[in-house]
Amino acid sequence: MNYGKKSASKKRNSLISRSSMMGKRAHVSFIRVLFIGLIALCVGVSSLGIGSIRGILANTPNVDEVDIMPLGYATFLYDCNGNQIRKLAAPNANRLPVSIDQIPEDLQHAVVAIEDERFYEHNGIDVRGILRAGVKALTSGGFSEGASTITQQLLKNNVFTNWTNESTQVERFTRKLQEQYLAIEIEKKINDKNVILENYLNTINLGAGAYGVQAAARQYFNKDVWDLNLSECATIAGITQAPTKYNPIENPKENAKRRKEVLDHMLDQGYITQEQYDEAINDDVYTRIQEAQAYNTQSQSKTYSYFEDELTQQVVNALMNIKGYTKTQAQNLLYSGGLKIMTTQDPDIQNILDEEYADPSNYPDYVQYSLEYALTVKKPDGTEVNYSKEMLKLYFQNEDSSFDLLFDSQDEAQTYVDRYKADILSDGSTVVAERVNFIPQPQSAMTVIDQHTGYVKAIIGGRGEKTASLTLNRATDSTRQPGSTFKIVSTYAPALNEKGMTLATTYEDEPITYENGAPVNNASGSFNGTTTIRTAIRNSVNTVAVQCFEDVTPELGLKYLDNFGFTTLAHGTEADTDANGNVFTDANLPTALGGLTYGVTNVELCAAYAAIANNGNYIKPVYYTKILDHNGNVLIENNSAGRSVIKETTAYLLTSAMEDVVQNGTGTACQLDNMAIAGKTGTTEDYNDLWFVGYTPYYTCAVWSGYDGNQKMPEGDARNFHKTLWRKVMNRIHQGMEYKEFEQPADIEQISICSETGLLPRAGCPVTEEYFDVGTMPTDYCDQHFYDYDEDEEEMEIFDEQLTPTPDPENPDGTTENPDDGVIDVPDDGSGDGGDNGGEDAGADNGDDNIYYYD
Repeated sequence: MNYGKKSASKKRNSLISRSSMMGKRAHVSFIRVLFIGLIALCVGVSSLGIGSIRGILANTPNVDEVDIMPLGYATFLYDCNGNQIRKLAAPNANRLPVSIDQIPEDLQHAVVAIEDERFYEHNGIDVRGILRAGVKALTSGGFSEGASTITQQLLKNNVFTNWTNESTQVERFTRKLQEQYLAIEIEKKINDKNVILENYLNTINLGAGAYGVQAAARQYFNKDVWDLNLSECATIAGITQAPTKYNPIENPKENAKRRKEVLDHMLDQGYITQEQYDEAINDDVYTRIQEAQAYNTQSQSKTYSYFEDELTQQVVNALMNIKGYTKTQAQNLLYSGGLKIMTTQDPDIQNILDEEYADPSNYPDYVQYSLEYALTVKKPDGTEVNYSKEMLKLYFQNEDSSFDLLFDSQDEAQTYVDRYKADILSDGSTVVAERVNFIPQPQSAMTVIDQHTGYVKAIIGGRGEKTASLTLNRATDSTRQPGSTFKIVSTYAPALNEKGMTLATTYEDEPITYENGAPVNNASGSFNGTTTIRTAIRNSVNTVAVQCFEDVTPELGLKYLDNFGFTTLAHGTEADTDANGNVFTDANLPTALGGLTYGVTNVELCAAYAAIANNGNYIKPVYYTKILDHNGNVLIENNSAGRSVIKETTAYLLTSAMEDVVQNGTGTACQLDNMAIAGKTGTTEDYNDLWFVGYTPYYTCAVWSGYDGNQKMPEGDARNFHKTLWRKVMNRIHQGMEYKEFEQPADIEQISICSETGLLPRAGCPVTEEYFDVGTMPTDYCDQHFYDYDEDEEEMEIFDEQLTPTPDPENPDGTTENPDDGVIDVPDDGSGDGGDNGGEDAGADNGDDNIYYYD
């Protein structure tokens, strides 16, 4: 390098030259601008970030409006004795709430140790945990270690419930930021770690459909959470990280590894001693878990009973009609709202029905089977097609027009299924789903109601195994023709109640026709002339019922049926009009014999007869008495308010006549060993439907039998087995109960009448005793029977009824005794009681005949 004077001078001149100075200044300016720009950029980015964060936090849910409690709880049903009979739970609502005091400390510590070891120290977020997770992410290249606290996880499950739908990192970051912010705010507001932990332990998914620690304790160990030991607590605490992977039923080995990890953390953090650790680690907890599963499987079927099927429908309807919920809201509340529903079911009575309906000896030896079938296939082009039993029926009716889905054996039915399926799959289609069910026929259904309260004590909707919930319930869903059971409620109830008729009113049992000319036939095939209403009820005389209904008028009869609670009748409205414009109504004569447009349900027919048994007061069938919400408050109280349909005296007269049905008429097969009973049989013309509805002073019971496909019942036992079922069930229900008669009202009197005409008897009449409402007692005397007196009779007095006797002031009752002949003369006061002496001698009638009295 040249350090001479000349060289140095040249160098100095270059440094101080104008051009050099300009270049240096430009360079410095660029650096300065670049630095300022970078600062501005950082400030801008920071401002933008802060603004974005502020925007995200501004959209965070208000801490005062946040509810950290779990979103779904199981609902429980209780029988009339307060015993739990069923748990109802949606897939994410099988949750049984417990307080923190009920949760063992070992379980609390186990969860804290494995999930959030600084839970009792942090303010809602764990900064050390976040830094640790960040370092792990940088070194491993992925977020494999979580940093969420128990408080954050609680918020994620109960507040930020849409986290499973996050599809981008921006969405995840937004939610995490809000979650952390809200966790701090929640901890400030609540300021109680136990409240946070209690809600968390009641929220978490613990596999096998169990949510919360109490549901898990029941599911895995068949015990309450407060009875868990350390080993069992560690087993449950280990599940929450991955409920499927660590499910101790399905993956006991994976759960055992996780349980050891939980116990290790508890030991390291000082929650347990080495001795406790050793005892827990050597506990054979998984054998107990398998034993509990076997017990749970045997103890309760997942299939609802027929009573539970109907109950759930009743509750949903009540929540909609009374509380104003939509159907979806009502169903969500039922299965996720933690309700307590107090039902009317009597477990003893229900068990009797279940046992008798499960006994093959109660049914005809000849059993047939109907077919329930559904098939879904995937066609070669990828489309899915559904096939039903109706389509199968049409398929085989092309071969045999009488094919009716009724088979003599299950094997025969399966043969037809296989043929049909083979034809469908012949084009290369594959089965997606298939359901085959063989149903024994004939079928039957039964309802038992306590008539005094309207409480449905038991129902059964069919014979054979119930394979699914919410299936056909023949007691509540199926409408069938009621036959002669309808005579009582459609015809004789209004006739006696407001048409002035009595059980002694007579009609001519003779050939008659309907308005269209069709004959009215009696089941006996014969006609018996003059017949009282009592006799017509006892022997189920059709001609008398139709004539009486005509006098009552079909319009009035239909009005009474409505008041008796029937909801499936046709009234000639738009709802009763078919696609061709035909309008249907049950205000016609066939209704007297149960010939209806649609039919009636078993439970509604039972309730109508229960109204008669309840002194004429109808109560709509009651399946539950009270619904409590999750907090134990009364949501709905179901009071069994009734209405008067017929007078107490009318109810008693109908009861008396139906006692005759059982003692001497068509219902003798239903007599009980230990109780008074009244009832009525019902059989449709072609033996498609057979009924008996009867009651005691305690309970009302209706039984139906028939084919689901409405085929004719074969002769023999098939036409009587329903009566056998009724008698066996009711005998068992009343076993040990105090014997009672039906209570006679004060306004009922029993007097002597002519058994053939129903009028007051003359000498020569066949006499019987009959009950009357005091307001409808007969005043006319029989004009069919006359006493043929002997002209040689020595003493005879002729009384002219047209003569009006002069009252004796000393004897205002009008009775005088003639000492010469010893005859007591009692003038007729028009009440019909004049001169009645034991029913054999009679006073004057309303005709012009002279009446002869004999000594």
